[in-house]
This record gives sequence, structure tokens and C-alpha cells, in this order.
Amino acid sequence: MIFFTSYGRQVRSLHQSAARAGGAGLFVHRDTTDNNPETPFEFTPENLKVSEYQGSRFFLCFPCLLPEYFFSSEPFHFLFLHSGIKVGETTPDKLFTLAEVECLGACVNAPMVQINDNYYEDLKPSDIEQILDELNAGRVPPPGPRNGRFSCEPAGGLTSLTEPPPGPGVGVRADL
Repeated sequence: MIFFTSYGRQVRSLHQSAARAGGAGLFVHRDTTDNNPETPFEFTPENLKVSEYQGSRFFLCFPCLLPEYFFSSEPFHFLFLHSGIKVGETTPDKLFTLAEVECLGACVNAPMVQINDNYYEDLKPSDIEQILDELNAGRVPPPGPRNGRFSCEPAGGLTSLTEPPPGPGVGVRADL
């Protein structure tokens, strides 16, 4: 869900998701013994078919089931009730418009809404009410998770990247 206000764009927060950065993350190739600039490869009719198949199948591996969860969840219904509008509508005072989007790149923090440039995540109905009341009063509530966690950290604590990474250049191409 994206919720727009007439207050316009707000100052961006310190962290950005891939969706806010334009939909694409920064992908860097790390060399391995069997996948590096010296690895011989030739495009043949046979492996071109494989590439097309892999590309078309990639997105089928990640079906987004969250809309079904979110549309049936309390925060979403409360958004309808509190704002008095449905998807595609604008409030009579022209302050709010509710738009439905396919992906905001924040599945781990669902249920969530985007209001202008800000993400409000880990929402409960009371959070939606507070956010909308603040906006109606002309104030911008602080964006981010509403349950106390920082950014997208797992609720149960870190599970990966729990030790310092190897030094610069480890596994990176020599020409970088």
C-alpha cells in the first residue's frame, strides 16, 4: 500500500530499500574457482534456451503471498475505516489518496505502508490510527518499524553476518 499526502516529499531516512532506490539492488560478482573471468564460456543455441528458461522461471520462485495476508489483516481494514476511502480514492479534503502497488520491497517488515517517501512497518491498527492522526495534524511521524526493531533486523536477533567480514579484496576480481 502506498498512501500519499498533500504535504509532499519528506526528507529521506538514512536507510533505503531496493524499491526506494529504483527497484534494483547493487549486485557485485565475487570470483570463485569455477566462475571467474578466466572461465571459458560460449553462447550456444542450447545454453541460450537455458538462460531464457532460467530468467522466466526466476520470478515464479518468489510468489508474493503477502498481499493476501495484508488485505485480510487488521491494519489494512483499519486503514479503510480510519481514512474513509478505498483503493484508488482520495479523501474529500484532498489530503490522502490510497493506491495499491504490487511490491514495496519490504516483505520482512509487513504489514507496512509507504506514505510519500517514508515506510511505516510492522503495523498494528493503533499504529495506523496514530500515523494518520499525526499527518492530519500537519506533523510527519518518524518512519520505520513500529515494533522497536532497527530496520529489517530479525525479531529474534541476528542470524547471519554475526562476525566481522574478511578484509578488502578477498574473493574479489583483481581488476576491481
